[in-house]
Amino acid sequence: MLRRTFLVLLLAAAALGAADPGIVTAVDSIGLTVSDLERSVEFYTKTLSFEKVSEMELEGTAPEHLQGVFGLRTRTARMRLGDEFIELTEFLAPRGRPAPVDARSNDRWFQHVAIIVSDMDKAYQSLRAHKVRHASPSPQRLPDWNKNAGGIQAFYFYDPDGHPLEILWFPPDKGNPKWHRSDGRLFLGIDHTAIVISDTEASLRFYRDVLGMSVVGESENYGPEQERLNNVFGARLRITALRAAAGPGVEFLEYLAPANGRPYPADARPNDLLHWHTKFLGMSAEEAARNLRKHRSSFVSTGVVEMPDDKAGFRRSIMVRDPDGHAVQIAEP
Repeated sequence: MLRRTFLVLLLAAAALGAADPGIVTAVDSIGLTVSDLERSVEFYTKTLSFEKVSEMELEGTAPEHLQGVFGLRTRTARMRLGDEFIELTEFLAPRGRPAPVDARSNDRWFQHVAIIVSDMDKAYQSLRAHKVRHASPSPQRLPDWNKNAGGIQAFYFYDPDGHPLEILWFPPDKGNPKWHRSDGRLFLGIDHTAIVISDTEASLRFYRDVLGMSVVGESENYGPEQERLNNVFGARLRITALRAAAGPGVEFLEYLAPANGRPYPADARPNDLLHWHTKFLGMSAEEAARNLRKHRSSFVSTGVVEMPDDKAGFRRSIMVRDPDGHAVQIAEP
């Protein structure tokens, strides 16, 4: 009997070993396209306490093939808050389209970063002093009946180009322990980037089964607090949180109601101001490309792109779209 049990376990282990391995190791940064790099750097530095750590300018065949935009010239500032990074990119050429003025939080091009604060009241007053544009009417405290989210406080607002952002405060029993060590800072770092999706199971097949992220939390959020936070009347969301081995998480926002969010524009390009992308680090861009082609992912890049030098911070990279159109970059250091 013991021998038979051992054989069953051995066969199960072999089957697991034959499964496709995850192709990413960490979330490096979250990128967004901006219209005026100096203005955006000033906003993120002065309003949210980010630090500019580097700036680069790119043109030529390699970045054109990576972004799928011909004749480009870009300027990118890498910004740090705590241990996490965003990258702000201005397309000097060609300029893309402005962000839709009627965008809503349940449209499927929605993406934001959740910035953790040590004190919600002080953070909100600081944002008011900097005259940010509100998305939520005020900070919202999620109700205690919601076991996984109760007590969390959150507020949505916009950057100068209309990109939605969130500040988030965790009560003592929730969140990464590092978010409870402020060291006197008000804005602490980025917990996750959130994306609106149409089908949680389809997104799990991409982010969990293909990329290799792990599910770390789930909840279903609804009620007046959630409606006001998202500024979507009748909002009812299925929320799924995933993480790689390092870096910020990725959070799915599936709107169970209302189900009238608009799809990601099929003709969107990285120089359009609605563009965000999540940059993952992976062991091999070639292996990632093979795996993603096998799973019929839509490529933004023409294939694996090799950079001519180390200016971009990686050697090879690809950019693809997830099932709802959100851009994902996988970079090989």
